[in-house]
Amino acid sequence: MKDFIQEQIHAYRKSNQNKGRLLISCPDQPGIVSTVSDFLFKHGANIIESSQYSTNPEGGMFFMRIEFDCPEMRSKEPELKSHFRTIANEFAMDFRFAFGYEVKRTAIFVSKELYCLRELLWEWQNSDLMTDVALVISNHEDARDIVESLGIPFYFIPASKENRAEVEERQLKLLKEYGIDVIVLARYMQILTPTFVEAHPFKIINIHHSFLPAFVGARPYERAYARGVKLIGATSHYVTNDLDEGPIIEQDIMRVDHRDNVLELKKIGRLVERSVLARSVKWHLEDRIIVHENKTIVF
Repeated sequence: MKDFIQEQIHAYRKSNQNKGRLLISCPDQPGIVSTVSDFLFKHGANIIESSQYSTNPEGGMFFMRIEFDCPEMRSKEPELKSHFRTIANEFAMDFRFAFGYEVKRTAIFVSKELYCLRELLWEWQNSDLMTDVALVISNHEDARDIVESLGIPFYFIPASKENRAEVEERQLKLLKEYGIDVIVLARYMQILTPTFVEAHPFKIINIHHSFLPAFVGARPYERAYARGVKLIGATSHYVTNDLDEGPIIEQDIMRVDHRDNVLELKKIGRLVERSVLARSVKWHLEDRIIVHENKTIVF
């Protein structure tokens, strides 16, 4: 299976070798779109897709995502990045280029509940998540057979409050060794330290139920059932040092009623979590997300 996926990645890189993406955020002012478009035109690029958003045309922030095609992109990459800095300085831009021949490498962290992991691996096998799943790290052995059957390296690293520093030191070493671009917490039931989070800013994606802040802590579904909730939801967000309060990427809900018992509520919750997490990871891989302060702009 790993060989098949690598073939898919190779084919993707080849078919997208002349495609690029440009993400921009800056204070809003006249001339941004025309200047960027003219820059790409002068470098032989053809704009395929363009999305933009302004918080307020007068004194607000401007965000833009452009997909473009440019012959001989790989050889032009240094020139594009270097020459664009002049425009970036003029408009006080934060910007980032991404290129079709660069496929992000993903690490998945998981504990004992495997439904989010299964969803991600299914999407990955179907090439709906175009990434190289480089490794899976877990504090339990439950996922080993699933992961290794797909040819993905599996690392069992028991974690607790007592050995957290030692565990994260080993995890960070593995992430560096494998050249990881994005980390997905697929129901990884451990709190990450500030040191770990700061090493990967806005590159760690988490998923949890959307009962917060009403039902904090253990047994949220049991307490939600007792209160007669009518909506089950899930939230995916980037991890920050404020627990479960990072920039939200995606949310969704499903309706429930008095006929649904606790077990059924959990099943519905897992269904929503799986789909929300998969969409969030897909959008990150496709460079559709810009983080501004504690919010996201998703194109």
